[in-house]
Amino acid sequence: MTTETIKIEGMSCDHCKRAVETALTNLDGVSTANVSLEAGHVTVDFDNNKVAMSHMTEAIEDQGYDVK
Repeated sequence: MTTETIKIEGMSCDHCKRAVETALTNLDGVSTANVSLEAGHVTVDFDNNKVAMSHMTEAIEDQGYDVK
């Protein structure tokens, strides 16, 4: 299992938090995703043999947020 912190811009509310966490945990290989609105990032636990960082970035961007 790998843990990465991804910086995200544009999140401001609980809806944003849920949207990003749900988009990530729906990816095969992601076990947890925890957004910190205050810090502007998400911490993701995932199996890097099943999911790539590019897939996670795309899932976040598809929700309307910018990955930095």
